[in-house]
Amino acid sequence: MRELLFMNPVFKETIWGGDRLKKDYGYDIPSDHTGECWAISAHPNGTGTVASGTYAGWKLSELWDKHRELFGGIEGKEFPLLIKIIDAKADLSIQVHPDDAYAAVNENGSLGKTECWYILDCDPGADIIVGHNAKNHEEVEEMIRDGKWDEFIRVLPVHKGDFFQINPGTVHAIRTGTLILETQQSSDVTYRLYDYDRLQNGKPRELHIDKSIDVIKAPFVPVTADGEETKVGDATITKLVTCPFYSVYKTCVNGRATIKNDKPFVNVSILDGEGTVDGVAVKKGDHFIIPAGYGDYTLEGNMFIISSDVPR
Repeated sequence: MRELLFMNPVFKETIWGGDRLKKDYGYDIPSDHTGECWAISAHPNGTGTVASGTYAGWKLSELWDKHRELFGGIEGKEFPLLIKIIDAKADLSIQVHPDDAYAAVNENGSLGKTECWYILDCDPGADIIVGHNAKNHEEVEEMIRDGKWDEFIRVLPVHKGDFFQINPGTVHAIRTGTLILETQQSSDVTYRLYDYDRLQNGKPRELHIDKSIDVIKAPFVPVTADGEETKVGDATITKLVTCPFYSVYKTCVNGRATIKNDKPFVNVSILDGEGTVDGVAVKKGDHFIIPAGYGDYTLEGNMFIISSDVPR
């Protein structure tokens, strides 16, 4: 099908969210505590709908079930990826995610959660948590149960344009003043290790200490981003990462570029600027899927884009 599938996002209010999704992207958010824009999602906890065209009003989950040809006929019971913009006005909990095998057994057949972050913006001096300092699994358990958080967590300075791959079993936390584009498996399973003793509706949020200890990998081994650059016409395409679940690319176009495409489908987020895709107007804050069989496409304008696809 030679038609772009523009998506209506789903928004999530959170204890740590803010209002940048409205200020920066013009979204109609539910409150000034909106932490997440589920930009391209078919997850049961928030499936987006097609905004226009042949399938206007269809849920992405319905399209996946009834028109698998739009996604190259790839297998799987659910649409594999979830694309988010996250606005952390305050610290997120220190957390960890399981892999597919653990989630299948312990979370009612859910997918695990491999994810990656592109830092769209952050406050001066901002930092994040990626990894831990324990030497082995026994030390992981000891430091968590004794609450040695300052000793346990690995804190990194963060800057606009940084990129991080967060594999299952990686202790992590997005922190105050950070705006990110997250590409992840379609999973909503998060194990909280520590939540700063915050209250929500007068009660502490649930922690998942035993499951967290089960899945944390030790010692921590950082993942290096790819960073391979390619010039195509007036565009620079940077491969950020390739893993078993997705490949993620950053594209900066200043002019015109025709992009080769033979993927089952491509998720596209316009994160700055404006222009056209094969003559169709796009702007900052738009998210769409290029379906199977669409073929090559031409970008024109001045745009910053992050896209993702899945292995065949």
